[in-house]
Amino acid sequence: MKARLRHWLNGRSPQGAQITLSQRCIFVLPSRFALAFLLTLLLILLVGINYQHSLAYGLVFLLLSLFFITLLHSFRNLSGLTISAEANPPVFAGGLVSFRVRLLSHKRAHQAIRIGFDKNTLQLLDVPAAGSIRLELEYPADQRGWLKPEPLLIESLFPLGLWRVWSHVRLEQRVLVYPRPLAGDCPLSTGSADSEGEQQAAGIGVDDFQGLRDWQPGHSLARIHWKAFSRGGELLVKEFSALQGAQPWLDFSALQGDHETRLSLLCHQVLKRCDSTEPFGLRLPDQDIPAGHGDSHRAICLQALALYGRAP
Repeated sequence: MKARLRHWLNGRSPQGAQITLSQRCIFVLPSRFALAFLLTLLLILLVGINYQHSLAYGLVFLLLSLFFITLLHSFRNLSGLTISAEANPPVFAGGLVSFRVRLLSHKRAHQAIRIGFDKNTLQLLDVPAAGSIRLELEYPADQRGWLKPEPLLIESLFPLGLWRVWSHVRLEQRVLVYPRPLAGDCPLSTGSADSEGEQQAAGIGVDDFQGLRDWQPGHSLARIHWKAFSRGGELLVKEFSALQGAQPWLDFSALQGDHETRLSLLCHQVLKRCDSTEPFGLRLPDQDIPAGHGDSHRAICLQALALYGRAP
C-alpha cells in the first residue's frame, strides 16, 4: 500500500524549472487541531440535544459552517503560487548546498507558507500580492558529482489551522559537488609525449638561434641580419625558438589510496596551485587536461575531479 501510495503521489507531483500550483497537485486534509475542534462540536451538540438548548445548536452550526468555509480559503492560499528554481554555484563535499528558490504571486497574497525539503527544516514566510520572495534552502552535500535534491515540500495551515494544505514539487535544479579537499603530499609528474625531463624547442622565442629566413613585411627590424645585407645580400631575419621544459602534471596514478582519497588530494593541490601563476596539467585515467592556470583552469580541473566515474 505504501508503494502504491508513493507511486500515486509521484504521479501528481509536478516537475520542472518553474511550477505553478493548481488543484491537480494540491492536497487538503484536516489537521490534528481540526479533529479536536470537531470533537468539541460533537460534545456541544450532545449537550444541546440533552438540554434542548437552541443556542447550543446555533453555536454548533455556526462553527461547523466556519470549518467548511476555511477549507476554501486554505486551498486558495496555496493555489496559484509559482515556484521557480535558480542557478546554484558549486560546493565542496561535506558542506551544505544552498538551493536558491523564488516564490512568485501573480494576483493575491499567500500567507503563512512553509517550505523546505523536510518537516524539520521548513521556513515560514509570506508572499506579497503580485510580488516575489527569494530564499535559500540548505541541503547536505555528502558525495561529489551532480546533486539533485529531494522533492520540495510546500504547506500551509492558514487561516485557522483547521486544514493542512500541502504539495510536493520536483524542481529541475542540480548543483555540482567537488571532492572534499584533503591536504597531503602530491608529487608532480613531468612526463610528456616525448620524454621525461627533456627540454624541447616550442614556438617562436628568443632563447635558441635556429637560422635565417627571408624578410617579410611585419618582421621586427631588430632581427634583420644587417651584416649579410651590408655585404650586398638579401634582407634576412634571424629566427629563434624558446626552450620549453616538460610541464608539471598532477597525476592520479602517482598517488596512493582509494579513488576518493586520490581525488581529494588532487582537489587540494588544484586549489593550492591555481593561486600561483605556474601552469600545471591534470592527468586522470579517463582524460588529460592541458597545462594552464587561473580561475578558468581551476574550474575545469575541479569539474573533472567531481565527475570522474560519475554520469555527466
